[in-house]
Amino acid sequence: MSQATTRFLTQVPAQRLRRAEKILKKLGLTPADAVNLLLAQIEIRRGLPFAVSIDPKPLLSADEQSAAWTESFGAY
Repeated sequence: MSQATTRFLTQVPAQRLRRAEKILKKLGLTPADAVNLLLAQIEIRRGLPFAVSIDPKPLLSADEQSAAWTESFGAY
C-alpha cells in the first residue's frame, strides 16, 4: 500500500539549485530525495539535524577534520 504524497513547491536561487543538483546526482539523489531526507530527519529528531545559531563555532581546519575523522572512524 503506497503512502499519500503532497506536492511541495518552494523557491530557491537557481544557481544554488544547479550546484546542489550536480552534487546530489553524484550521490544518486534528486533534490526531491534530499528534501525528503531532510524532512525525515526533522521528524525523527523533532528538530533540525544540524545546529542553527547566531554565534556559530568556527569551522575545523583540514587537519582538524582529518584528526576528528581518524579518531571517530580510524585511518582512511
